[in-house]
Amino acid sequence: MSQEQAEKSALNGRLVVVRHGQTDWNKAGKMQGSSDIPLNDTGRAQAHEAGEYLADQGEFWNYLGASPLSRAQETAQIIGQHVGLSNIETVPGVIERSYGDAEGQVLSFEDSRHPQDLYHGVEPEEDVYRRGVEAFKQLILQHPGQNLLVVSHGTLIRRVLLATTPGDWTEHVPNATPIEVDIEGLFAWDPESLVLN
Repeated sequence: MSQEQAEKSALNGRLVVVRHGQTDWNKAGKMQGSSDIPLNDTGRAQAHEAGEYLADQGEFWNYLGASPLSRAQETAQIIGQHVGLSNIETVPGVIERSYGDAEGQVLSFEDSRHPQDLYHGVEPEEDVYRRGVEAFKQLILQHPGQNLLVVSHGTLIRRVLLATTPGDWTEHVPNATPIEVDIEGLFAWDPESLVLN
């Protein structure tokens, strides 16, 4: 099958992304990034709600993936209990943006919009866009025409949605809320079109 045929076949599937449930750092407003902070009890309850919602849709899900971080893994495990998927594939490419020295800090809204200007070791924003879109494209090509659930993180999900999916994605992504990604938009996105303010 050619790359073009594979992409055409892939367009018949679905990709739904879910941000992990709440953590204590989320609750405190701390920059979390790649720090491995576990879910709190609220986050676990949110994950159950997301799983129940997805199960109630009556959709058959072929695949469940998650970022390597424990908050995403546990959210996926809980969702999997509701949708009948116990096998969770770890997807390194959908890990949260690394915020370097900003992790664990409470930033003002304005500072949180450009942490790379204030702290060392912050992953460049354009890299987050490219990494996220590419990771999801590869998953879709590996599972053409299938219905995929992937648990990831707020910053990465929002960048992918901004790049690919119609709608207003300027606000933060809520915890444990399933959101469908436009697969056609995913394959149409041109990294050269990326303009960061």
